[in-house]
Amino acid sequence: MRRAPLASGVVYSLLLSFATFAQTFKPVETIPVSQIRPGMHGIAYTVFEGTKPEAMQVEVLGVLKNANGPKGDVILVRLGGKKAEYTGVVAGMSGSPVYFDGKLAGALAFRIGEFSKEPIAGVTPIAEMLEISALDRQPESPETDAKASVEAPTRTSTPGGVPSANYANYLKPIEAPLVFNGFSESALKQFAPQFAAAGIVPVMGVGSVSNAKQPEPLEPGSAVSAILVRGDMDIAATCSVTYMDAVHLLACGHPLMQFGSVNLPMTKAQVVATLASPLNAFKIVNATEPVGAFVQDRHTGIMGEFGKKPDMIPVTLNIHGGPSTKQFHYEVLNNAHLSPLAMMATVFNALHGMNEYGEDITYRMNGRISVGGYPDVGVENMFAAADGGQPAAVLAALSLGDRFSRIYDNPYNVPDIRGVQLDFDLVRDRRAARLESARTDLTEARPGDDITIEAVLRPYRGEGILSQVPIHIQRSTSKGPLRILVSDGDTLDRIRHGAPLLGRRLDLPSTIALLNKQHVNNRVYVSLLEGDPEAMVGDKVMPTLPLSVMNVMDGMRGTQDMVVLGESSVGEASSQALDYVVSGAQVLTITIK
Repeated sequence: MRRAPLASGVVYSLLLSFATFAQTFKPVETIPVSQIRPGMHGIAYTVFEGTKPEAMQVEVLGVLKNANGPKGDVILVRLGGKKAEYTGVVAGMSGSPVYFDGKLAGALAFRIGEFSKEPIAGVTPIAEMLEISALDRQPESPETDAKASVEAPTRTSTPGGVPSANYANYLKPIEAPLVFNGFSESALKQFAPQFAAAGIVPVMGVGSVSNAKQPEPLEPGSAVSAILVRGDMDIAATCSVTYMDAVHLLACGHPLMQFGSVNLPMTKAQVVATLASPLNAFKIVNATEPVGAFVQDRHTGIMGEFGKKPDMIPVTLNIHGGPSTKQFHYEVLNNAHLSPLAMMATVFNALHGMNEYGEDITYRMNGRISVGGYPDVGVENMFAAADGGQPAAVLAALSLGDRFSRIYDNPYNVPDIRGVQLDFDLVRDRRAARLESARTDLTEARPGDDITIEAVLRPYRGEGILSQVPIHIQRSTSKGPLRILVSDGDTLDRIRHGAPLLGRRLDLPSTIALLNKQHVNNRVYVSLLEGDPEAMVGDKVMPTLPLSVMNVMDGMRGTQDMVVLGESSVGEASSQALDYVVSGAQVLTITIK
């Protein structure tokens, strides 16, 4: 699956507008914080409606030393003018450029308190924002690090990954809320804790994303949007342009999520209206024509590059089983932190937003995740709500998010995810069955014998089902007790590939190989387990190792290269595919003579 290229007309217009801007660019003179004094009067620009920035009066109240981290000064100002005094400091205003005597001082970036009666704001000095340009030009490959690393702490998390306490802070970044357009309230509530842990405050449906032409050129004070998801569902954040040169622009004056190097679509934006509210004043914004990509998300702002094509993951989602097939096309950002979460939220939202949705719906999922240079990751499973558990749509979304997280979570290779193709078949019934009992009429067997395991399944509100699974005992099986695990696919994967590999990070080829070995959960699995140890190196298994071999390999125990399990799997079989999601496990024991 290949990424869908931008239409040639869009590319041409991008390059044309970029070339025109480069020819007319004039350097901007700046003023350092050391020259800022209380009582100075200046001017700031932001868009209240439409696309043209409007002037606001600015009066300096003082300079707050170290207010934005060590050596991070903030210029405290009071906004003036009819509109600014009416709306106050609103979400989406961050990045608005502030000038004194025609010299750029910085960007509006902070608000004071929750219910301030005066439009008082904090300004990030332009010198600190220009550091982002210097970082971007260093000879390194930051995009690789940003995609491959999943442990970099966000600004709302502690190093251990637990969301930090909500400490009182009267100087807060002006929100650049991420607008979720086309999402249901249930979808946002379901994944709100995960978004909050990533520093995102979701806002429902106040704005939109399109490729509509916007002939007005960008200028300092213009609204500009960063896109995380676009297509049949949209996620976008908007703030204001602070500074522009022939190649880059700086915006916001504070981070979106402080991920460092990013690759997000950068678009022009049109402000539909500015809503005044002492509780939650914000701009209603439509993101429009793409102009490049945001490449840096840093402590003092975000930086975009004109004409750069963003790196997005195309997704095609087909849902069958209703009056007609419903198809969704969209793209999600390529980022180790947010791509799994964006996939979970969009898939759940698509399933939940259908008339066919209900508590007793069962889903059959089939598809693939295409990774450049490697085999496709197969996505096949069946999901039904369990008693007192999550709805089937949530289970399907979590399963997909888990695959994405594991693809990204490796310290050796940068995954080039080129696309996702998913098909869901809906069954209007809760097709769940619990393993009630398992038995065999043998207590003893010999190597080379064939035995049959009988499993009794109890469907949700249905009669019992008998499933017979024949399995062959290998001739190499040792004499003595042999454990027989009768289970669903999830339990088998958790025992064989879950707990033993906990905390172990494999390279990308081994990760993909293991993902493609995962068991589906609409079958009954029978596994033969011997008492001899088993070693796993990457995705390769070495069962029933003799003591002499184990002594040689003992030095590798506990390393990233090898995991030793207490039992060996010496045989596996499964029932035919069932029209039920199977859950449960039991263990039988026979003696090998």
